[in-house]
Amino acid sequence: MGRERRKEIKRHISEENLDELLRDAEDKHRIRRLGFVKNLYQGDTIAEAADREARSAATGGRWADAWNEGGLEELMPSFGGGRPPKLDENEQEELLKLLEEGQPWKSQEIQHLLAEEFDVEYHPDYLGKFLRDLGLSYAKPRPKRPNRPENPEEILDETDDQPHNKEEGDEEDGWVVDDDICTDGGTVIGFFDASQPQPYDNSRRVWYVDDPHIERPLVKTEDSAVGFYALNGESLVSWTETEKEKICSVLEKVREQNPGQRILLVLDKHGSHICEYTRKRAHQLGIDLIFLPSGSPHLNPIEQVWKQLKWTMSPIIVGDEDEFHELVKDVFEQVTQRVSYAKKWCEKFLNFQKLS
Repeated sequence: MGRERRKEIKRHISEENLDELLRDAEDKHRIRRLGFVKNLYQGDTIAEAADREARSAATGGRWADAWNEGGLEELMPSFGGGRPPKLDENEQEELLKLLEEGQPWKSQEIQHLLAEEFDVEYHPDYLGKFLRDLGLSYAKPRPKRPNRPENPEEILDETDDQPHNKEEGDEEDGWVVDDDICTDGGTVIGFFDASQPQPYDNSRRVWYVDDPHIERPLVKTEDSAVGFYALNGESLVSWTETEKEKICSVLEKVREQNPGQRILLVLDKHGSHICEYTRKRAHQLGIDLIFLPSGSPHLNPIEQVWKQLKWTMSPIIVGDEDEFHELVKDVFEQVTQRVSYAKKWCEKFLNFQKLS
């Protein structure tokens, strides 16, 4: 492998003058940059000269360009007088690149990076302001579902007006609404989903005088709570398994609770929801299905219902599984009295004219 090509360095001052400047320099930034130029005078490559000063080759390249362009004035533009900043503009740019390459960072890790790479230290109370001024954000990382599209809101907004019950390739037989089903009394809009709350969930902070622990029986339920959150009809929750036959039995209960009206049901693409068996049975019951984009549970307002339900029940102690099931039904009925969970969804995606 050939040797690294050396960049031609202009000798704006003699080496004797450079040595004199080094002897008189007191600021570590000035000493480091003058030392870098001295190394180049001695025949180092840019990478070698920068490494001797504990800096990266990229920083050395910027320093060399600044020196060639304007000598000391360009190499140390902010060191003309007064207290110099801990990091100049070039070093801040280099820091940003390092942070971008290795993100995310803890505050302690950034302090270590600043000390190792730039030999500077910021007070913990000031570090946050400094990093925000650089354009960084300080927030909890939010996991992203790998199968979620980049624009799920746009996909749902552009969804055609036709229900998603029947798909190309489905069998032709059986796609007939049951004789006893009436759907000419308007439209009920609702959201459908399963969850599995447990009687030992503890997502709510409460005040204590003594030891902050609750002794409770270890009760566990295996079935899922399948819920229908209706905006203008009757909501319901049912405990069952999530296989297709059981899901269809819940759809039948939804129909019983909301007779005489078309039902527009928004739900995710769980396997038991999108199979032909479920879609056909929904059609027979006069229930039109609208499937959300994959990996987009945030577009289903019933998720907020489940969240509120778990938070409300978390400090309540139950004795057995049956008591817990009844508690879920009672709280679900209370929580679904509020339509505010779906307010933004309706404003963005619902065209009331098309429902009339």
